[in-house]
Amino acid sequence: MQIRVPEQRRPEPESAASGGRAERRRSARPSARERAVGAWERIGALVGPRIEPLLPYARKLRPMYPRPGRTGWRRWVPSWRQWLGAWLGSIGLTGLFLVVAYAATDIPSNLNTYATQQDNVYFWSDGTPMARTGWVQRQDMPLKDIPVDVRWAVLAAENESFYSDPGISVKGIARALYRTVGEGDTEGGSTITQQYVKNVYLTQNQTVSRKFTEAMISLKLDNKMSKDQILEGYLNTSWFGRGTYGIQRAAQAYYGKDVGQLNASQAAMLAGLLKGAGLYDPTLGQANHKRAVERWSWILDRMVKIGKLSPTERAKYTKFPEPIATNKVYDTGNQSDYLVELAQQYAKKSAHISDKQFDLGGYQIYTTFDRKKEGTLTKAVTEARKEAKASDLKNAAAAHYGAASVATDGRIVAVYGGPDHRTQGYNESNATTVPAGSAFLPFVYAAGLQNGIHKERGGAATDVLPETLYDGDDKVPVTTPDGPYWDRSGKKVYAKNDDDKSYGQISLANALAQSVNTPFMQLGVDTGLDKVRSTAVASGLLSESMGPQVPALSMGSSTPSAIRMAGGYATFAAGGDHTEPYSVSKITRNGRRIAMDTSRPTRAVRDDVAEDVEQALTESFRLAHPTTALTNAAAGKAGSTYASGKDTAAWYTGTLSKVTTSVVVYRIDLNKSLEPLPLKGIAGSGTDNVPYTVWAQAMGLG
Repeated sequence: MQIRVPEQRRPEPESAASGGRAERRRSARPSARERAVGAWERIGALVGPRIEPLLPYARKLRPMYPRPGRTGWRRWVPSWRQWLGAWLGSIGLTGLFLVVAYAATDIPSNLNTYATQQDNVYFWSDGTPMARTGWVQRQDMPLKDIPVDVRWAVLAAENESFYSDPGISVKGIARALYRTVGEGDTEGGSTITQQYVKNVYLTQNQTVSRKFTEAMISLKLDNKMSKDQILEGYLNTSWFGRGTYGIQRAAQAYYGKDVGQLNASQAAMLAGLLKGAGLYDPTLGQANHKRAVERWSWILDRMVKIGKLSPTERAKYTKFPEPIATNKVYDTGNQSDYLVELAQQYAKKSAHISDKQFDLGGYQIYTTFDRKKEGTLTKAVTEARKEAKASDLKNAAAAHYGAASVATDGRIVAVYGGPDHRTQGYNESNATTVPAGSAFLPFVYAAGLQNGIHKERGGAATDVLPETLYDGDDKVPVTTPDGPYWDRSGKKVYAKNDDDKSYGQISLANALAQSVNTPFMQLGVDTGLDKVRSTAVASGLLSESMGPQVPALSMGSSTPSAIRMAGGYATFAAGGDHTEPYSVSKITRNGRRIAMDTSRPTRAVRDDVAEDVEQALTESFRLAHPTTALTNAAAGKAGSTYASGKDTAAWYTGTLSKVTTSVVVYRIDLNKSLEPLPLKGIAGSGTDNVPYTVWAQAMGLG
């Protein structure tokens, strides 16, 4: 089964033509013009009766030109009463205009796309960041998880009166309007509430109309939301440079840590970036560094001045907290994208997250992948690829190497999915492409030990033991209680050994240790092919990868992936308990843990059966690698697949220190078909072939 990852697309905002519920609500509301007219009429009805008695006096304020009783230029100058009336009238009209504008202004129902979009972050099993997906580098953090020193560093830098102001700065707006009219620029004076409004509701256009709308929305927002809510939104949407939005991403980009780990000094450096990361990122040049140091020091001093940092604490911060030179938090491409692919699928399924929800981002996905084991496995396969190309470039071009390491508790700790996900999205570690061949024999052995055999139709089952003897000769006919087994073409079915060698009567334990096929083809029929199938599925193989229910099933006609083969063998190492392989241990979103369907162990075979299988696999490893077995308690088995008399796949699966690794090498020309091709020596030969060598290196034995 090949996993395909949905294309990551940036969500588009719902269009007006979509006819959604939100659009119907917007359509039902009066327009801005209608609300303004209604507000004016209500004001007129309320104020009109009260000002009507004043109209005779107001008429006296009407200027008469030239003024009677005056001479010269004084005839043309309004009286002090007229000046006073004009001044009071302008104040009234301005106030009336602002009241109408406030009433007519709505807080937009939709946030800007980049204000809601977040990225999804994937972490290694040790908690360090592994990769991220999404258009925007941003992760929301609850205010309670942002240290107080970080909050006040930002407030000291941007808006120290935040908790007491009405959401706008009249002085700042006036200064911005003056600069706009006089110099064509709208600069300075915004409160944090205004900046938040600009970030999430408006555009970055520097115009008077945008500034005015910003002020009106800010006033309304300040009445609707708490100050903490506004501050939380601001800290999560502000631009900090290096492609990051929000204080959490900034902390990771500049210091390689979460925001909760920042001290006041580092917080002051990040707060300085809000004035313009292009000018204050200290890594961008000497001039930037000088500006950054000055602003950092100023912010710390401001924190002391407003009583949010003690002089004693301030005295500790004499050295500028240099950020890391570049953002090295993530490493996408190569193997990490295969890991993301697996984790993403598992996260969506186990946490019941829809594609739409996942694309909105904000998820922190803690994977089971071990950084060290992943690196070791990748290195081993990469070296095998290079050697194959050096010895036989033509045949190596179609070679594929799938590998996976699964712990006995179900954790997928490492996979090798291909040379590079950006050039080959086909994940070889999870592909159900080639048959298991003789690597399937342990499942047949376990089925016989678990269920017993039936030599007579309708008779009671007879127990099977590791010492039970079977015919190990080559090309022995397969029999049923009714006689020889005939295939659909009317031919007798014969069991064959890989090396065409006959072994005579041989115990099942020795047959598995020596990889003798013929006893297991007969054992599968005696046990019941349905029992073989159910045992393999219970141990971890997928039902859809199982081959037809004919004697060839026991010879490995099924096509498990490397992950599933490793998980199946891990069941025997776990005493017969199978835990579905999983790649994600925890999911959070904006600091809140997401409930998941967790993998729990289920009984696949009895513990004594698992012990017998594991002992046979341990003996198999000892016979093939006697020197290594002296110092390593490993259990493993090689496997090979033959089609039309030619080897088409080579396997090695084994367990050491409660981790099972499975490696498969095969050839397929994806440009032509999915039909396996002869290996032609690409997998090597003998007991130290390529799959075993990769396995040994991945397990630390190479």
